[in-house]
Amino acid sequence: MRQHTINLALQGGGALGAFTWGVLDRLLEVPHLSYEAISGSSAGAMNALALAHGLAEGGPEGARQKLEALWTAVGAASYPVQATLASEPSASTGLIATPSKFLLGLTRFFSPYQLNPFDINPLRSIIERLFDFDLIRRASPVRLFVGATQVKTGALRIFRERELAAEHLLASACLPALNQAVLVDGEAYWAGGYTGNPPLHPLVNSCKSRDLVIVLLLPLWRPATPTSADAIRSRLTEIHFNTTFLTEMRDLALSLRAARPPALIRGRLEQRLLELNLHMIETDEKVNQLEIEKTLNTSLPFLQRLKGEGRSRAESWLAENGAALGRRSTLDLDRFAA
Repeated sequence: MRQHTINLALQGGGALGAFTWGVLDRLLEVPHLSYEAISGSSAGAMNALALAHGLAEGGPEGARQKLEALWTAVGAASYPVQATLASEPSASTGLIATPSKFLLGLTRFFSPYQLNPFDINPLRSIIERLFDFDLIRRASPVRLFVGATQVKTGALRIFRERELAAEHLLASACLPALNQAVLVDGEAYWAGGYTGNPPLHPLVNSCKSRDLVIVLLLPLWRPATPTSADAIRSRLTEIHFNTTFLTEMRDLALSLRAARPPALIRGRLEQRLLELNLHMIETDEKVNQLEIEKTLNTSLPFLQRLKGEGRSRAESWLAENGAALGRRSTLDLDRFAA
């Protein structure tokens, strides 16, 4: 079967990133797929790094093992956050917090500098234990584009594989209501999901592969208008984290529209868009029905359930659209131009 090199854009979404784990786990079983570049913010960045690191160590099977190790470590370390955030650092600092509704309520009145004065970030120990950043900087087999938001300017900052360290991953995943801002070279950063979720422009402007597969975690469309306070907050959060993605897609759609015949002059971007095949793997209805608080649930059984949903969705997508890789888009970009 013909070999296809693809680019991946991985959306962030807290624990929902385990759905992407399942998607990648299935894609890595396809022998004729290879990867040029991956972009991601927050959980998308974690998945991107795990895939690249695993490929460097042991090919597709190594990538599957590294993804498994990442999410198993996150799930095995889950604990109730309210018992420890205000305490001094202890052995529990190697754990991942699962915030309760009570804690989420407190974040409306207290900052992480008050709730978490010692700046405990248990994700650090997992990242530093699982990833050899020297290996990534020296020999990553794929290009990486990790998004973070610069607090001072509100602008998206892209960190590349040749510069990555633990601080960059922590910055990309930093939720300002729960974690103190992460300093990188003296600059404060919050999660990349606020300004690029996932970042698309590096894959369009700086890469060559004709196929771009977007893995989306948060639903773009809801059939009903929310009426309860929780449902309204949940939908607002989805809209907030999808806004930059929708803006980038609209810009690409309008650029593509301008590049089509009878255009007489086309720049490099317009020519690239005419040749680009866009694809999207979205969460299924079971995942979409979850409350937004579930995106912070890192219990291992829940993560494994999401992985299973991701594998199933990727299986269906491959059956329906796999033959289109290298030939045509399966995502109608014009729908984003309105």
